[in-house]
Amino acid sequence: MTNLLLIFQSKIHHPSSTFSLLFPLMSNNLTRNRTIAQMLDSLITSKTRVKLLLKFFLNPGTKSYLRGLATEFGESTNAIRVELNRLTEAKLLKSVHSGRTVVYRANKDHSIFKDIQNVVKKFVGIDKVAEELAAKLGDIRAAYVIGDYAQGNDSGLIDLVLVGRVDEEKLKEVTEKTENLIKRKIRTLVLNEDEFVKLQDRLNINHALFIWGEDTVISNG
Repeated sequence: MTNLLLIFQSKIHHPSSTFSLLFPLMSNNLTRNRTIAQMLDSLITSKTRVKLLLKFFLNPGTKSYLRGLATEFGESTNAIRVELNRLTEAKLLKSVHSGRTVVYRANKDHSIFKDIQNVVKKFVGIDKVAEELAAKLGDIRAAYVIGDYAQGNDSGLIDLVLVGRVDEEKLKEVTEKTENLIKRKIRTLVLNEDEFVKLQDRLNINHALFIWGEDTVISNG
């Protein structure tokens, strides 16, 4: 978690170097960069905010509510409420009422949504899983992350569903290499397209994080 704090801090306090490198789309407009930097400056001063960024921006389909987040994070509802309010006021989160419960999710329409999501993915290593693992295994139609990381929980175990055909020895070799790069364990499930269609409900694929290939296998089923 501390590493992600440092990433955000370096991006903010050094806009001409690391900030521009990690947010290349923003580097063309210095005035806009300053505004974004000020906004991000309000995000990174607590680990709770970083947990919330991971929760909502790793998989933008994730939704949650105050008490659920407090239980998951092991923190008080008051501490979580303060951070949720700040992120909502910054328009990085959207909130809707469902009865007496306020449900939160990432604001995908925000101008820096993609930039924050990319940093979060780099932090947990999802980018490396796609680049070093899924893309190098050959006949893979699609790759999805399910389980904890699909829910924005940095548990240390990435569950990866690969749709296609792979060489088992190659899979083991590339998996171990990627695990060493990202310092997290990877558990893989390889399915052919027919198997994937049959199991997608049990795997909760509609709430999975698509990371590589053609995200059309679900609709084709």
